[in-house]
Amino acid sequence: MNELDKARKAIDDIDSEMAELFKKRMTCVSKIADYKQEHGMPVLDKSREAAVFEKNSGKISDELISSYYVKFLQNVLTLSKQYQSARMKGVRVSFCGIEGAFAEIAAKRIFPEGLLMSCPDFRSAYNAVESGDCDLCVLPIENSYAGEVGAVIDLMFSGNLFVNGVYELPVRQSLLGIPGGNIRSVKKVISHPQALSQCGEYILKHGFETEPSSNTAVAAKTVSDLNDPSVAAIAGSDAAKLYGLDVYDHDINESATNSTRFAVFSRAEKEGAENENRFIMLFTVNDTVGALAKIVNIICAHGFNMRVLRSRPVKDVPWQYYFYVEAEGNHLTDEGQRMMKELSVCCAKLKIAGHYSENINLDSILKDF
Repeated sequence: MNELDKARKAIDDIDSEMAELFKKRMTCVSKIADYKQEHGMPVLDKSREAAVFEKNSGKISDELISSYYVKFLQNVLTLSKQYQSARMKGVRVSFCGIEGAFAEIAAKRIFPEGLLMSCPDFRSAYNAVESGDCDLCVLPIENSYAGEVGAVIDLMFSGNLFVNGVYELPVRQSLLGIPGGNIRSVKKVISHPQALSQCGEYILKHGFETEPSSNTAVAAKTVSDLNDPSVAAIAGSDAAKLYGLDVYDHDINESATNSTRFAVFSRAEKEGAENENRFIMLFTVNDTVGALAKIVNIICAHGFNMRVLRSRPVKDVPWQYYFYVEAEGNHLTDEGQRMMKELSVCCAKLKIAGHYSENINLDSILKDF
């Protein structure tokens, strides 16, 4: 056997070993996919990919071979994501609105292989997961210009689901009307109250009347059905294509950096991995002087930075309020558990709604996977 044949024989043996290792790796990948489906996590995990590259790229000392090994890793990770996506095909995801709604866009980007279920309102989408009709739901929790989505925050407080991811979707509102009309023919605009708020200055400038709708896409469909050039919708430009409308004007939201954060809710709580750096906590305080100040001091004393602190009325108790906190850190650490123990003494009700990594931009998910 000459040197060429020996080298080829060695490669055949190595390929056989690699095939077995590849099967073992993909078996582990399938378990990861199952876990992500149950806990409402997307296929793409940038922090994990970065950790894999950092851990493995230095294992090859030969500089030339190392560059090829990095490409090999990239290919393996791409195949892993494709296999995860195939495994997660069919996950049932509820959202509020109809086709063309921003929530549908967000859900599609997070779960591209998911079966999306349209719901008429936030509670219906949430209840679909609680009842088991859906596996996950994607709901908005805050807009960068118009503020919190109170109805969803209330569901967090009273419901049984967990938040296992928070994703940011850039939102660009457009003025949509029937073909043949134009901005000069518009007298009234229809949209979700949040969208109307985001475009408040534009509406005021043009003197439009406003009419609230349950959803931006529903507003677009309503305008299409009315076929009235004096009525327009404020919605995403994608809705124009879906409902046969023209874009009379685009980027009409007041803030150029307008974006909405969407949360993924599931029945199962995600385990507190070390790289999770955010958590959502809701609580009520005992009716004593300085109770809220004491709670804030406890959170700060244990080194957790509160990025958000808001109050919301308790629906079934007049003039009583609960508080919503988003904080940096992991509440499952030893320090976090000491904090929770102290807080439980001061809070009439204390609930962790979920923990997650920092906001993931959905435009980057679309581009990278």
